Amino acid sequence: MRKSGEERREEIVQAVIDLAAEGGQSQLSTQAIADRVGIAQPTVFRHFRTRDLILQAVIDWISRHLLGLVMAIATGNGSARERLPRLLTRQLEFIARHPGLPRLLFSERVHQDSPVLKQSVGRVMANWTRTVTELIREGQAEGSFRADLDAEETARLILAMIQGLVMRWSISDFQFDLPAQAEAVWRLVAPAMTSPSPGP
Repeated sequence: MRKSGEERREEIVQAVIDLAAEGGQSQLSTQAIADRVGIAQPTVFRHFRTRDLILQAVIDWISRHLLGLVMAIATGNGSARERLPRLLTRQLEFIARHPGLPRLLFSERVHQDSPVLKQSVGRVMANWTRTVTELIREGQAEGSFRADLDAEETARLILAMIQGLVMRWSISDFQFDLPAQAEAVWRLVAPAMTSPSPGP
C-alpha cells in the first residue's frame, strides 16, 4: 500500500533524527536520508525542497511531541511540586529516546547559518519557559514554592540546567543515564524553590 505524503514526511523526519544521533550534522545528506527511509533521493526533495525545510520539520516535530508532553504534565494531576520534577524526568526520558535531537538543535546550521531555524528553536524554548513559569506560579499560589521567586527567571534557569546537562550527555556520546540526572537536578533546585516549613 502506497504511503501518504504525511507518512513519508514523518519517516524522513525520523531518519534525520536517527542519523544525527549516529554522526551529527555531517551524516545528513539527502542520499543518506533516502537510504535510511528506503526511497530514491529525488523522493526526499518531492517532500522537502531544501535541507532547511527538513530541519524545520524536525523542529516542528519536537515542538509537537516534547511540548505536548510538557504541557500534559504541567496541567495534569497532583500539586505543582509533584508535577515539576515529574516534568523534568519525562522530558529527559523523551530526549534519551531521541538522542539525535540535541545534535540537531545545537548544530552550527541551526545556531549560525539559518536565522529562520534559530527563531523556530527560540519559539520552542519560549513556549517551554512559559509553560514551566505558569507551573511555578501555580506552586506559589498553593504555597509549595516560595512567593518571592521570580517564576519566569526560575524557569529560564531550570531550562539552562537541562540544556547544559543534555549538551554534556551528547558530547559524551550518550555515556550516562540521562533520565536519572533529573533527580540530581531536582535535589539542587528544590531547596531553592520550596517554601520553608512553618516553625513551631
